[in-house]
Amino acid sequence: MSNEKPLKSAFELAMERLRKQDADAGVEVRAITDQQKVAIAEIRNFYEAKLAEQQVLHQSTLRKTADPAARDAVEAEYRRERERFAAERDAKIEKIRRS
Repeated sequence: MSNEKPLKSAFELAMERLRKQDADAGVEVRAITDQQKVAIAEIRNFYEAKLAEQQVLHQSTLRKTADPAARDAVEAEYRRERERFAAERDAKIEKIRRS
């Protein structure tokens, strides 16, 4: 019984299945270099700061706005800006990963 393999967790089994699916689909796995990791961290920090700035501005604007319709417009604009920043961040990170 000493040559039995240890039991795998559900996570490990799922990851093996996903790796096999990627291999069957021809997806190439490349490790991220240290330089890419630094660039990705810088991008994440930049956009985290931008999102924090947007949140502060948003809260300030909400405090000044009493009209419910205007508040709804401010909320919608805030959501659009957050989505735009997230999309930009994700696109830049993906570009770095592919390079």
